[in-house]
Amino acid sequence: MQTKWKRKIAISMLCLMALAGSALAQGTLRFCLRWEPKTFNPLKVEEDASMAIRYLTGGVLVRLNRQTQVLEPGLAESWTVSKDTKQITFKLRSGISFSDGTPFSAEDVAYTVQQLMDPALHSPTGDSFRSGPGNVEMKIISPTEISITFPAPVAALDRQFDQVAMMSMHSPKKEMAVLGPFMVTDYKPGSMVILRKNPNYWKSDEQGRKLPYLDGIELDIQPNRDVEMLRFKRNEIDLINTLDSDYYDKLESTSPQVAHDSGPSLDSEFIWFNQVAKSPLPPFKKNWFRSANFRRAISEAINRDDMAKIVFRGHAKPALGPISPANKFWFDDKLKPMPYSADAALKSLQADGFRFENGVLKDKDGNEVVFSIITNSGNKYRERMAAMIQEDLQKIGIHVNVVTLDFPSLIERMNQTFDYEAILLGFTNAGLDPSDQMNVWLSSSENHQWNPSEKTPETAWEAEIDKLMRVQASSADLKKRKESFDRVQEIVAEQEPFIYLMNRNALSAISPNVQGANPVVLAPQTYWNAERLSVK
Repeated sequence: MQTKWKRKIAISMLCLMALAGSALAQGTLRFCLRWEPKTFNPLKVEEDASMAIRYLTGGVLVRLNRQTQVLEPGLAESWTVSKDTKQITFKLRSGISFSDGTPFSAEDVAYTVQQLMDPALHSPTGDSFRSGPGNVEMKIISPTEISITFPAPVAALDRQFDQVAMMSMHSPKKEMAVLGPFMVTDYKPGSMVILRKNPNYWKSDEQGRKLPYLDGIELDIQPNRDVEMLRFKRNEIDLINTLDSDYYDKLESTSPQVAHDSGPSLDSEFIWFNQVAKSPLPPFKKNWFRSANFRRAISEAINRDDMAKIVFRGHAKPALGPISPANKFWFDDKLKPMPYSADAALKSLQADGFRFENGVLKDKDGNEVVFSIITNSGNKYRERMAAMIQEDLQKIGIHVNVVTLDFPSLIERMNQTFDYEAILLGFTNAGLDPSDQMNVWLSSSENHQWNPSEKTPETAWEAEIDKLMRVQASSADLKKRKESFDRVQEIVAEQEPFIYLMNRNALSAISPNVQGANPVVLAPQTYWNAERLSVK
């Protein structure tokens, strides 16, 4: 009798465990994409909607943990990088298959890298690996080991592979055969993208349960943020990955348990002055804008603390430079906030011969200091920031005109005609490594915004930045790279080619029905651990 009861209890326990595992595996996560995905080819991704789908479906050799910011093994169980950072060798996990059952091997890695580096594909992801002319060489050592050699050093070579989703060389489904936790099963243009769990996903949790827990994810295409918020409040979607501060405060006032402020993000807001020699500006204004004393004075005269409180309702922090404190390793913690001081600003201006008389600032030749700040129309936060800068600078006798333009017109002035005086914009930083900013800091770059495409560095400090950026990009010594980029940040703080203003906080909304969520500052903030999320 006792044996029968023990057997019944054991069977019951097994049934309960099976039910628990089944319950954990059930559920569909729902959220919105704000744009139509332009591609499902992971190597062609360049906008947010396609990035979201790549993150959820793509299998990568290594994965940057969005919480710890540490690189972890993915499809590769180990890897080594050569001292010259030209070569990387991956040891792959065995027994892995794509979502359609096609086996995964080193052949697929070689095929993916070949496609990635094909100039005809114009892969934005591939651009991160193009550090010099020449071809990439690949050596398949075994079905589970491959060596990849680039023609020139690639900074943070292993980390770059976090963005490279592996493709199948042999599957007839091409890019729709995936190695990530989910796979695309339906797409209705203008309406939704449906993902279902990949039955061949290789990962299990610590208890040996197959991942992902979710049955699937429904991605509704919805550009209207008011509609997105309404649907969230009606429980028609489960999360909002990024919130503006206005929406955040409204939500927090009624449902504080679902609103999440993860602190300063990687993104920055800043202004810069036109220093292009061939611009149509009068010579005396070019002289102002090329003066470090003038730029520093403008920076000293802007009250960033008030800007954070008023424009962003406290959901932003004064920016210190090109790297946010959220970037734990690369941020230079020796940098100090620029204190707000109209008196200090006037002192900096006096060093260049400016005079503050009867509430008006004049240069040494008697020209009144007047300039315009351009920003993109429709961005209420930047419009408010510009208005506050206008008010702050009036206190030191500078008259600022605020001009809003549609984005195409702004870009034309910024990159083609150079017909502007100052611009207020921002950077959305997806990567942690400073090499991601090479196209901004090299003086020869088109994106060196204050003075693009210099044939040779026009200032000593730009020449020093060029040298330091190349050192950090080519060195395998992490300490040396860190020292070099710390110095770049310090030069930028001294010279202020960009006057950094704000680091916005990473704001999101997550329904209590979502289990396992832990929002972070790195994209994707709310679903970075999607394979471990569940919906009750």
